Amino acid sequence: MTSLDIAHENRTPAPARKADARTRLVGLTRPQLAAALKDFGIPENQCRMRAGQIWNGIYHRGLTSFEGMTTLSKELRGKLNEAFDLSRLEIVTEQKSVDGTRKWLLRLPGEKPGVPGPEIETVYIPEEGRGTLCVSSQVGCTLTCSFCHTGTQKLVRNLTAGEIVGQIMIARDALGEWPDGGRNSEDRLITNIVLMGMGEPLYNFDNVRDALEVVSDGEGLSLSKRRITLSTSGVVPMIEKTGAEIGCMLAISLHAVNDETRNKLVPLNKKYPIKELLEACRNYPGVSNARRITFEYVMLKGVNDSLEDAKALVRLLKHIPAKINLIPFNPWPGSPYECSDWETIEKFADVVNRAGYASPVRTPRGRDIMAACGQLKSETVKQRASERIREARTEA
Repeated sequence: MTSLDIAHENRTPAPARKADARTRLVGLTRPQLAAALKDFGIPENQCRMRAGQIWNGIYHRGLTSFEGMTTLSKELRGKLNEAFDLSRLEIVTEQKSVDGTRKWLLRLPGEKPGVPGPEIETVYIPEEGRGTLCVSSQVGCTLTCSFCHTGTQKLVRNLTAGEIVGQIMIARDALGEWPDGGRNSEDRLITNIVLMGMGEPLYNFDNVRDALEVVSDGEGLSLSKRRITLSTSGVVPMIEKTGAEIGCMLAISLHAVNDETRNKLVPLNKKYPIKELLEACRNYPGVSNARRITFEYVMLKGVNDSLEDAKALVRLLKHIPAKINLIPFNPWPGSPYECSDWETIEKFADVVNRAGYASPVRTPRGRDIMAACGQLKSETVKQRASERIREARTEA
């Protein structure tokens, strides 16, 4: 082992799992779970109670089968196991950075028997006093942001609500977060969730909304919506709906102070320019000094990092309760940008701080395993291609 600790040393993807015809329950909201039980044949007057018992088993205790749900009769548990699936997503690889960051490559169910499903990445970032899980919402992305590695991977499909929730379940398994593992809610390692992984969450709105309803339920995973942050590149028509129907914290992937530059960095800006985006932020339901919007700003050398840019950023965000996250650019193979010099970043931050905005500089984490901000997609796509080439050569 080098300084990079790879939990699964054999990085060749495992064979595809056999198709499972059972209904997956992870990710169903409480009403959806009750409806599934009713369709299964549970008497209507028992559905709410049974749904509560199963909910507790899945989300409070982290069970992967009905066997441990002893509040249900043995006969009922057997029948439920035959009809419903509580299994986890498949872990292909797990990597651990020298700084403690962990990244999982997860395989989703395939659409056809014997055909491997697509893969996503999930990252856990431990910090002093908190731990943040970065969750994906799509396989790939449609937005082609020029500084983001995920943007170089075409969109394959949206994740289901169960696949979004499933990433949190995997992380809690790995970190021993369930009560049966001896850890209680007061000393959790995962304290915050950010939808800043692969994909644009607001282009998968319904599944993201349902997943976060499950995640924030007080009798299950029980993460406050004030500890859940959804990051968008600026899908303006969906921002108000996000505040009204989800109610989590909002982050905007801004990265530029004028349309000309942002058009190049975030092509979605051509459809929803900065003026429209910021107006939607001013009207975000619940926005206040206690619930500020986070503006993410990646620092790109010679592109958006001048003192004039810093002053323009301050003017731009006037009258918006805001926090500004300055993100040193994390390079990836073939990336067209360089990270701003540290002295430049500090001067930029000083301008923003003196204007009264909290502007922490995000410490790069997990760079050695391609788990840092903007790096997801990672080596996995490239790796699978190289494996196919090797296999073809071996067969030849």
